[in-house]
Amino acid sequence: MEKKKTVAVLFGGQSSEHEVSCMSAANVIQAIPEEKYETVLIGITKEGRWIYTESLEQIRQDTWREGRVQALIPPDASEQGVLLLENGNVTRKHVDVVFPVLHGMYGEDGTVQGLLEMARIPYVGCGVLSSAISMDKAYTKGVVDDLGIRQARYVRIDRWELKDMEDCVRRVEEKLSYPVFVKPSKAGSSKGVSQAADAGTLREALTEADRHDSRILVEETIKGREIECAVLGGRDPEASDVGEILSAEAFYSYEAKYFNAESRTVLHPELPQGVLEEVRDDAVKVFRAVDGYGLARVDFFLEAGTNQVIFNEINTMPGFTGISMYPMLWAEKGLPGQKLTERLLELAFERFQA
Repeated sequence: MEKKKTVAVLFGGQSSEHEVSCMSAANVIQAIPEEKYETVLIGITKEGRWIYTESLEQIRQDTWREGRVQALIPPDASEQGVLLLENGNVTRKHVDVVFPVLHGMYGEDGTVQGLLEMARIPYVGCGVLSSAISMDKAYTKGVVDDLGIRQARYVRIDRWELKDMEDCVRRVEEKLSYPVFVKPSKAGSSKGVSQAADAGTLREALTEADRHDSRILVEETIKGREIECAVLGGRDPEASDVGEILSAEAFYSYEAKYFNAESRTVLHPELPQGVLEEVRDDAVKVFRAVDGYGLARVDFFLEAGTNQVIFNEINTMPGFTGISMYPMLWAEKGLPGQKLTERLLELAFERFQA
């Protein structure tokens, strides 16, 4: 019988998506095939403390932060594992692969990926460059500009420019019409996103976005349907079918996404002829353009009136919660929980061996 491999699952994290990461991780851990893998669970608090977590139940009951054993992944490539520190004693635990179920900053942005590259430990998901570019919406916009794929018109504003708020408002008004969306460039899951209907609410929205990031993206409002597509694979990625978001609020905010039961996701929505193929093709094009690997969810709008497909954003560690589109789309394609998780772990090893 083949010896079990050890997978370290990272969850929590220092971003505004900490709670969602914990929900995602619980589902991922449950889906890891026990006959092939042992798990080492490492929770990261909002303050950045890494804690060894003994069981899935501690995550589900939200008691894991009470753990007293510190867990570290050193960048030293000779270790290739986790150091468990308790009362001055150090225990070494070899790790074959890491599944960083971390959303947002300090997890999905290339930082953890860089640590794991230095440690020479295979990991699930996109690499350093892909993670960093995709996390920053402004830089993603620049990449997609060269693909010939339509996306919302935008204005980029950096924190230092907010010293002259009136100039920022003027630049937005010269290029875009109200209402506009104001987004922190690197904050995930709609945190800090708001809509501005005039100059007054634009100032408020810029101030709010500044609380979450040093770079801000102001976009034209696209009226239409919100469509999502899941991408899976290595050098020959494939796209799933698509799902549609029916938000209970004016836009799909963080609260609407995770805490409003009225928001719904629809699989196999009715679409105009050719739209499904276009979305799937564009999703793979964007994934490849950012040097994606493993997985990503690519989001689009279907513009009302014109039925034009418009790229919105790419998410390189999409949610795995009970309402998350990514796992649902692949379950529809014959890869439910355990099969999907197993494939993602296989892809991590394939990239490392290439």
